[in-house]
Amino acid sequence: MAGRQWDPEQYNRFAAEREQPFWDLASLLDPVPAPRVADLGCGDGRLTSALHHRIGARMTTGVDLSEEMLAAAGPHAEPDVRFIRADIAAWTGPAVDVVMSNAALQWVPDHRAVLERWRQGLAAGGQLAVQVPANADHPSHRVARELADEWLGPDAPPDPVAVNVLRPVDYAELLDSLGFVRQHVRLQVYVHRLRHPAEVVEWTKGTSLTRLRGALGPERHARFVDEYRRRLIEVLGERAPYLYTFQRILLWGRLP
Repeated sequence: MAGRQWDPEQYNRFAAEREQPFWDLASLLDPVPAPRVADLGCGDGRLTSALHHRIGARMTTGVDLSEEMLAAAGPHAEPDVRFIRADIAAWTGPAVDVVMSNAALQWVPDHRAVLERWRQGLAAGGQLAVQVPANADHPSHRVARELADEWLGPDAPPDPVAVNVLRPVDYAELLDSLGFVRQHVRLQVYVHRLRHPAEVVEWTKGTSLTRLRGALGPERHARFVDEYRRRLIEVLGERAPYLYTFQRILLWGRLP
């Protein structure tokens, strides 16, 4: 996730909606006594700390590459909850009992290689739990891609959800090939009731549109967002409230 400027406040404008998939993912974990946990792509650390206490973890390490997010995570640090700056794509351990990654893996390519590295960081009987957005076909993502291509041409940073995220069946086959003897993979549609389609813009400003800030620069990025808002509302219509459907893939596996 290097090169992106994250704004924890903007991201958390929809904290409740973003939190639900995290806890749905956590509910897939088998209870184990005092697990060691790595939360890869921990963001501002709020949910990392909450998970640590909910499952009675012995030690939890949150890993993120964003300096802005790690600064926000600082207040959540404890003697047995720490946060480090590192590239989640290259993470391999030290060995833990649970690798958790919520809405982060989509930012890195080659999920087969990355998940193989994460599997190497699991102890015997370890569990892998990952959630990734799979909403690339929704106008919220499609319009942004089309507009980025118009404004930046071949230099447009790609939509990571469109280019990196695999099919659910691919993840199931991958978990099996990596030796996970038990697994659960599903595509889930989350329903978010927003006040107006314009709120979708505020949603994407905290996530997918961050990839465009560096390429466009501050002033041009602001104009881009204005045009994105205009085109998106043109596609979605003036509906209030607006039902924002968001597809996500949740996957879990446990080693023997």
